Amino acid sequence: MLRRHIEAGVSLTEAAAAHSIPLRTAQRWLERCRAEGLVGLARNGRTDRGSRRSLSGYCRQVAEGLALQQPPLSVSAIQREVARWARSAGERVPSRATVSRIVAAIAPALLTMGRKGEKAYRDAFELVARREPVASNEIWQADHTQIDLVVKRDCDRDGRPWLTIITDEHSRAIAGFSLAFEAPSALRTALALRQAIWRKSEPEWIICGIPQSLYSDNGSDFTADHLRQVCADLKIRVVHSTPGIPRGRGKVAAPT
Repeated sequence: MLRRHIEAGVSLTEAAAAHSIPLRTAQRWLERCRAEGLVGLARNGRTDRGSRRSLSGYCRQVAEGLALQQPPLSVSAIQREVARWARSAGERVPSRATVSRIVAAIAPALLTMGRKGEKAYRDAFELVARREPVASNEIWQADHTQIDLVVKRDCDRDGRPWLTIITDEHSRAIAGFSLAFEAPSALRTALALRQAIWRKSEPEWIICGIPQSLYSDNGSDFTADHLRQVCADLKIRVVHSTPGIPRGRGKVAAPT
């Protein structure tokens, strides 16, 4: 448009009209071109690109905090509260659409933590990051259960035996077990681990070897020095679940 005016002698009014550009804009462009050359016609980038001009950082934090409340507030309720804060601070009142974008941008994990609590957050997100073994003998798990079966003992007393099981987490196969009337102990667990490691006499029971890790809860038998020493001698890494949060640990179900 400016070339027609500068080089061809077309009036600025006619050149601007031919390109549907306001005359005042054409005059401003011409002034820049004469003062700075073609560089003066380049568009200046926004310094606030990527940020919301209609909502300050403080008001944005207020909106996010309200969105995490329990019970959850509607976007309209959040917008009204943010507007009240904005007026008291002398800032621009954001629209409902702006507040809606702020709420929609909150990470799902943070929303779950704020609205449903820590347990719901762990159930929804922590399990995703749990490591899964890619081969057998990478991670073994150990656990106990008291069988729902009353057995008559030699001393004419009835009792429910305890079952200790060592399982391979990758194949879900039973590597070893121990059955006794006595309550679980480090010695009983070590005996089940010994059977799991050694070759079995039954040809169909092929699982054996030394695992890389042994995963269990924080029971006294699993944290005992005897079992720790056995695992240290065999270079087995002992891993315990977080107390009260046995995430990922297999459960030994009593037979029915």
